[in-house]
Amino acid sequence: MQIHNNTLIAECSAYDFKEMLERKKVKSWLKSVSAFANTDGGSLFYGVNDDGVIVGLENPQADADFISEMIKARLDPVPEVQLIPIEHEGHTLLEVKVKTGTLTPYYYYQDGTRTAYMRIGNESVECNSQQLLSLVLKGTHMTWDSFPTQVDASKHSFIILANTFREQTHQEWNDKYLESFGLVTPDGKLTNAGLLFVDNCTVFQSRIFCTRWTGLYKDDAIGSVEHRANLVLLLKYGMDFIKNYTMSGWVKMPNYRLNLPDYSDRAIFEGLVNHLIHRDYTVMGGEVHIDIYDDRVELVSPGAMLDGTQIQDRDIYKVPSMRRNPVIADMFTQLDYMEKRGSGLRKMRELTEKLPNFLQGKEPQYQTEATSFYTTFYNLNWGDNGRMPVEEVANRVNSTLEKYPVNKESSVEKFGVNTKEFGVNEESSVEKFGVNADKFGDTSETQKKVSKTAQKIIDLVISDPSITADNMANKIGVTKRAIEKNIKSLRGMGILVHEGSDKAGYWRIIVKP
Repeated sequence: MQIHNNTLIAECSAYDFKEMLERKKVKSWLKSVSAFANTDGGSLFYGVNDDGVIVGLENPQADADFISEMIKARLDPVPEVQLIPIEHEGHTLLEVKVKTGTLTPYYYYQDGTRTAYMRIGNESVECNSQQLLSLVLKGTHMTWDSFPTQVDASKHSFIILANTFREQTHQEWNDKYLESFGLVTPDGKLTNAGLLFVDNCTVFQSRIFCTRWTGLYKDDAIGSVEHRANLVLLLKYGMDFIKNYTMSGWVKMPNYRLNLPDYSDRAIFEGLVNHLIHRDYTVMGGEVHIDIYDDRVELVSPGAMLDGTQIQDRDIYKVPSMRRNPVIADMFTQLDYMEKRGSGLRKMRELTEKLPNFLQGKEPQYQTEATSFYTTFYNLNWGDNGRMPVEEVANRVNSTLEKYPVNKESSVEKFGVNTKEFGVNEESSVEKFGVNADKFGDTSETQKKVSKTAQKIIDLVISDPSITADNMANKIGVTKRAIEKNIKSLRGMGILVHEGSDKAGYWRIIVKP
């Protein structure tokens, strides 16, 4: 809070101005006290008009006594409040500073009616049922996903979760994990998170709606499907849909094939995981939406930022990790689907930027509205005039590309998509292009064709630049020693480099100019 030219300058979301104390309409200001206590705290300034101009109070002591009395009589529980007099150029102001409450919800009470308020922007608004439930959980120091149900765990199975755990971690599953991971209570009841991971999940809001739209807007749909299942299956179904309705071209280099996908597979995977984990499951009519357009993929889920801020106004590299559903998040971490550090937003951008056909301005974008979170991935092979022919994308990757013989069988991987609907130029997209060998030098090492295993490593790195050597070995079906040998060869040929630490770094394919 600052005072300049007798005017109070303050953030609207954290402060309210009151020219005078209304003694007959106490609800007009007590609802702000309730809202501040239920949200992130804040202050009411008495003796300041709506424009922030300081006018002062005639009897600040009497006003302070009345405010204190009304808070004790009309709010339940009573929030922690400080009354602070402020002197400025002969005027006396009164700041009513409300701390963030730990015993939420804080109700305004009158005539037998209890109403809780929250701070939305510069207004104090009445809580809806979902917001009230969130406040109740906050007041009990529990999250929705950790809340126990009355459902017996013995009546449900976790076969899908157990098999996925074995596949992802290469460790044996133990049913004792159910309790240690927070899916089952010590007395054998499922938590809400447990309900979302059982084989026959019946949680109504555990759904995804997937649509491939024609063109750039929601008009006609090429394909649409709705899935209701546990979270492991929802992730699989969602990724399968995205892969079926997105494309990838490739260009032939002198000694290997370079994939040029529309999107980073791993970045989109991170995005879908993020939406399944952090969505607000208290919204009964809500679900995760996957909308695919010609030029972008949009993921939408119910639930805005926990701290009430707008993600589009934040530096994503400085957003602290705040987990709405910590049990679900921990379970996905155990499945090796995400990192504990909560760096998903940053990682999605970094993964996209590692693609050889990445273009500045096509980084994933994030946006929040009042009750929704949006993630948008932009098609890296889409230009102002539609889908770019493969040779145009290749020329963007390397300006010295030369035409190689046409291979009309395999230049564009369609993933079952009708290319005519996507505007792909069959004549040009199937042509192979290669880098001028002179630019690589004339040594026999640089001209040597890479092995089949090395080519698979290149393909995996394009799909997921954060992949580890262990995971490469598991996916390709060879020993880790064979992976390390091929990586050494690719590094020696100047094709592959690794940036950052072994645990947190990224692989990158070098396309020489």
